Amino acid sequence: MPEIPELEAIRSYFTGQIAGKSIASAEARIPFVFRTPAQEIRETLAGDTFGPVQRHGKFLLFPLASERVLAINPMLTGRFQYVDPKTKLRAKTCLVLGIEGGRSLRYSDERVMGKVYLVPLAQMASIPNWATNGPDLLDPALTENEWVARTKKYRGQIKSVLTNAEFVQGIGNAYSDEILWEARINPYIPRTRLTEDDLRTLYRAALAVMAWATPLVAGAMVKDGVLDYEERRDFMRVHRLGGKPCPRCGTTISEITANQRITSFCRACQPEMPA
Repeated sequence: MPEIPELEAIRSYFTGQIAGKSIASAEARIPFVFRTPAQEIRETLAGDTFGPVQRHGKFLLFPLASERVLAINPMLTGRFQYVDPKTKLRAKTCLVLGIEGGRSLRYSDERVMGKVYLVPLAQMASIPNWATNGPDLLDPALTENEWVARTKKYRGQIKSVLTNAEFVQGIGNAYSDEILWEARINPYIPRTRLTEDDLRTLYRAALAVMAWATPLVAGAMVKDGVLDYEERRDFMRVHRLGGKPCPRCGTTISEITANQRITSFCRACQPEMPA
């Protein structure tokens, strides 16, 4: 699932490549992912022009000169490409936009779980949960004090809090493991057993992990100026590395699967806390 580092890298790339360029053609190939009628996508996008690409939580936002926004939440398996139009289409390619200058912007989704919206800029709140979800992790308004105050409203296991979009947006299963490892906090500890110092450490760890991972992701997904995104996380220090030594202390990393979610952590670096 793309999270902040992947989406930030894609956002930055697309801003450099398509901002100011017009859409020459629009093809909505798999209508199931479109929350705006596919016919509207096909008939009204051509001739519009992109502004600088933005990101909000797990949405990539493509602002348009028509004061509309093409908003895409790639969910679990959504992937983006910016390639020569002659490049073979991936299976389950849902959206193909011909871009001024000859490239093709594509969105594919193996499990067809993503969501694509085309909405007026003034009506972003019409996207489900847009108004009720929490702030983006990288929003400057989410200060350390605000993070602590928001966190204290929750009582569940701390990993579940981190991945709850109503608390904060942009953190998923993979990077929550990395954040908790960075902060030396066990993923299964209830939030209520963490001190304020723990919560402040967690905030700083979240920002540090995003700053560390984003350039690594960006370097992997762009080759010779072409974006062809496949998920690459071989640089991670703990997530999905069960059975391997912790890079900090050498203890074997534990891995637990529950509710179709894998949690990876180091029992030495991230010990359970006494009740």
